[in-house]
Amino acid sequence: MSGPVIALFPEASFGAALNCVGIAQQLRRMGARPVFICHPGFTGVFAEYGFREYHLPDTAGGDGPGEADDYWQGFITTHLPHFDLDPVAQLPTYVAPTWEAIVDTVEAAEAGLAALLERIRPDAILLDNVIMFPAIATAGVPWVRVVSCAETEIPDPNVPPYLSGLPPEDAGARAAFEAAYIRATRAPHDRYAAFRARHGLAPLPEGCFLETSPHLNLLLAPGIVRYPRAAPLPPERFVFLEGCVRDEARFDPPAFPAGTEGPLVYMSFGSLGAIDTALTQAMIEVFAGIEARFLVNVGAFIEAFDAVPDNVHLAGWFPQPSVVAQSALFIHHGGNNSFCEALYHGVPSLVMPYCWDGHDNAQRAEAVGAGRHMVRRGWEAAELRAAIEGLLADRAMRDRLGAASRAMQARPGAEAAARAVLELLEGGKKPE
Repeated sequence: MSGPVIALFPEASFGAALNCVGIAQQLRRMGARPVFICHPGFTGVFAEYGFREYHLPDTAGGDGPGEADDYWQGFITTHLPHFDLDPVAQLPTYVAPTWEAIVDTVEAAEAGLAALLERIRPDAILLDNVIMFPAIATAGVPWVRVVSCAETEIPDPNVPPYLSGLPPEDAGARAAFEAAYIRATRAPHDRYAAFRARHGLAPLPEGCFLETSPHLNLLLAPGIVRYPRAAPLPPERFVFLEGCVRDEARFDPPAFPAGTEGPLVYMSFGSLGAIDTALTQAMIEVFAGIEARFLVNVGAFIEAFDAVPDNVHLAGWFPQPSVVAQSALFIHHGGNNSFCEALYHGVPSLVMPYCWDGHDNAQRAEAVGAGRHMVRRGWEAAELRAAIEGLLADRAMRDRLGAASRAMQARPGAEAAARAVLELLEGGKKPE
């Protein structure tokens, strides 16, 4: 192949990783040569889709990729109690420690990343992350920022603060949250600013860890949930994507026991959210009394569940796009990739966020009539059951989402992203 080499570097999360897979699949169809730079623990994820992988050294204190997985699983397990807090209370308990860990990752990865980029010699780099790696900014080729978290990551007076879960019109709460966010992130931000300075990068505003690209920015923000911005983003540098759904294997639902009937409901809280097995078990007990068939993603924790009702099927992994397309309801944590897949297929969401942009997407789902926001703890069984049955019976919501789905599928986001990247290269734009 003689097409341009595009290096995709997603953060160590399946949402970002699989979002980038969808873009890479389209780049490959259009003649480019996409390759992936992998964090430890993601070895094989991209090769499964036929892409070449370049692996960063393991910097989590071990000799193999499993050590990085163990590090983040341990980090999440430690912070499980904080996931029951509201977004403001999470700032000092979870958000600040997470930024500290992210800065640790950037510092540890820098030398290895620079060496990989020198080896790959890409024509462009796609960064799907929440923080800048100096090796990318100084690589001498155009870099593209991919915002696969909520649109709130790019600030605007009409857009709620990132990670706040607030509606846009609550000015008082907004000011209080922004001040609290700056206080909570000051220490990791100061440390990161010093690291950037050592590598010749300009400082960023308080609370900000990643600048917008001077070349191209791709935002995974479908029209149905997009905010009307006070300062519209320049379309020559900012492209909004109507979903980035990857091509995935066809999923055929399992045969449930005789007498088990009803619509298909899919539940997944992501690979890290699956760690909270107590929450999953409590929800399964409620599912047993609902006339529906439930597919539940329990990640690596399937052995934690003994008695499983006949109408519930557990698995450690599902080809999610195919499952969501066949479902009548998607129960998830508000990760932007999951939320956008639900929108792409016209499926209502029951969002039970535990951290990060899940709070923003939960608020937005309810605000635009794409689903319901429900807290993770403190609910009664009757409340969860009513929420599920109410969403399954909401024909007006399904019709509204069906129209949004048709609009999204008429303008596939992965195709738009790939086209924008190739047009960037064809235009000969140089790094500033």
